[in-house]
Amino acid sequence: MSRAALLVLADGRFPAGGHAHSGGAEAAVAAGRVRGAADLEEFCRGRLHTSGLVAAALAAAAALGVDPLDLDDAADARTPSAALRLTARKLGRQMMRAARSTWPSPELDALAARRPRGAHQPVVLGLAARAAGLGPEDAAHAAAYEALSGPATAVVRLLSLDPFDATGVLARLAPEADRVALDAVASARRVPADGVDALPAASAPLLEIGAEDHAAWSVRLFAS
Repeated sequence: MSRAALLVLADGRFPAGGHAHSGGAEAAVAAGRVRGAADLEEFCRGRLHTSGLVAAALAAAAALGVDPLDLDDAADARTPSAALRLTARKLGRQMMRAARSTWPSPELDALAARRPRGAHQPVVLGLAARAAGLGPEDAAHAAAYEALSGPATAVVRLLSLDPFDATGVLARLAPEADRVALDAVASARRVPADGVDALPAASAPLLEIGAEDHAAWSVRLFAS
């Protein structure tokens, strides 16, 4: 198992398209819910324990070898917002392109052929981790970290927030991200016996509503 591969996969410079997305932060800033570092921390904490947990569990299950088509359907069912489903598939296509170039894999090729419009990004992330020789814990940690780092980076740009303050938010939330990743892996390990219903389905209504509003904006800095 290569820890260096995990660093590559989780690196914000990995060309998977995440830099163009705010993870809901742009809508939250516009609504006045995020005004500074303290608000950012609460926003990221909420995202981590809802959509972040779901993404981490999907990624862990994919890394374990659960059928990615079943996981993609499960991801659809856990994403009520059409805007977020579209975003997840766009990011999945970009992640797929980057992953296939970096860690060629028959499993990635097969999913790309079966989901030409893109599979949900966490599912592709988990398969990418599997192709890189990583385990479910690694995939879950990468997904959990992404749930935090995307909004934190976006808010630096949106509010001219001090990058040191944003990094401090990530550091303070790191223990919670570890716990979320462990919970995600535990649920993923139950899928072979209990099916995809064993995966969490935590909801984040404000993120869903914000995504729908954001998708209708004519001018925006981020794609989502």
